[in-house]
Amino acid sequence: MPANAAQYRAALVADMDTGRILYQENATQPNYPASLTKIMTLYLTFDALEHGRLHLDDYLIVSQSAANASPVKLGLAAGSKISVENAIKAVAVLSANDVARVLAENLKGGKEGNFAGLMTRVANEIGLGQTNFENSSGLPNDDHLSTARDIALLSMAVYKHFPQYWKYFGIKTWTYNGKTYTNGNRLLGAYAGCDGMKTGFTNKSKYSLVATAQRGGKRMMSVVLGAENKDVRANVSIQMLNKGFALSGVASDAATVPASPAPVAQPKSKTTAVPTFNAAYVAATSGAQHNSVPAKSITASGSVAAATGGAGVQFGAFSSRDAAVNQVANVKSSLNVTPVIEKAPNGMWRVRVNGLSDAAAAALRQRASGAGIDSYVFH
Repeated sequence: MPANAAQYRAALVADMDTGRILYQENATQPNYPASLTKIMTLYLTFDALEHGRLHLDDYLIVSQSAANASPVKLGLAAGSKISVENAIKAVAVLSANDVARVLAENLKGGKEGNFAGLMTRVANEIGLGQTNFENSSGLPNDDHLSTARDIALLSMAVYKHFPQYWKYFGIKTWTYNGKTYTNGNRLLGAYAGCDGMKTGFTNKSKYSLVATAQRGGKRMMSVVLGAENKDVRANVSIQMLNKGFALSGVASDAATVPASPAPVAQPKSKTTAVPTFNAAYVAATSGAQHNSVPAKSITASGSVAAATGGAGVQFGAFSSRDAAVNQVANVKSSLNVTPVIEKAPNGMWRVRVNGLSDAAAAALRQRASGAGIDSYVFH
C-alpha cells in the first residue's frame, strides 16, 4: 500500500486515445462506486438514443418508486414527467437518484432490478470483469462493487461509443424549474482542458471522481476512489492528470483546490505501466442481446471494398486525425486490410472497415483480437 493510502483507496490515470494506463494504485481492488454507477445508466440511455428507442424530446413518467428515492434527488413528484434530455442533465450534473431510477424504469420494463441486471450484463460485454450493479444510482448495497480500472474502462467506452453525448458530462451548471444546480466536479473551469466527467459519494464509498482533460493533442482520464473528502479527491485527480500529461510530454497544470486538513502526498514517482485495456473499444452496442432496435447501417464513401453487407468493424475513435492515421497504418500492417477514416460527431475520427457481411465482420474482429488490436462490430 502506498504511504498516502489513508487519503484515498485507489487511483489511476489513462490515455483515453490508446487506452493505456500510465500510472495506477490499487486499480483492481474492489470498491463501492457510488454515483459513478450513473455512468453506466447514462451509457445505456445513450445506447437507447442511438438506436431510436428514446429521443431527447421524449417525456418519461415518474413512478412512486422513483419519487421515493433517497437524496440526492431532483424531487420529482409521482406522476409527473421529465424530458429525456433534462433527465440526462439531472443525472450528469446533479447526480439525481430519483431521475436515475426514472431512466432505469423506462428503459427496462418498469423495474429497476431488471435494469441493474442489464447494467451488469453490458458491463461484462465491454470488459468490466470485476463489476456488479444492484441499482441504477449507486445507492448503498454491499454487492454493488467495481474497481478503478473498470470505472475507467466504462468511462472510456462512453467517450468512444457515444461522443455526440459527451458534452453532458462537462455542464457546469443546469437550471430546472427555476432552480440552478452546480456540477460537483470542481476541476471543471479550474483545471485547463477539463471537460468532464462524474463524481460519487456515499458514507461507505467516500468521495470519488472521474475527471477527463484534453491538452496538447492528448486526452487523459483520472479515476480516484475512496478519498477522505472533496478536497482530496480534487487534488489527487489533478496530480493524476498532471502525471499523465507529463508522461506524455505535455506541460502540467498548476491548478489546485483548498488543501484538506491532512495534505495529500504527491503520488510516488515510479510509473506503474500496465497493459492497454484489451476491451477498451469493444462496443456494448454490438451485442444484439440488449438492442431491441438494430443499429442503422453506416456507409462511408471510399470504402476499400464494395459493400456486401450492412456490418463493419471499427478500430477505435480518436481525438486527432494523426492518431487515426497511425491506427490505419497499424491495421493495414497487422491485418492486410485498409480501413477508412470517418469524421465522427464531436470532432472525433473513427477508423472503420465498412460494407461487410456479419460473418466477415466477425472474422475480421477475431483476427484483430489475435493481433492485439481492439475493435468492435457495428451494423
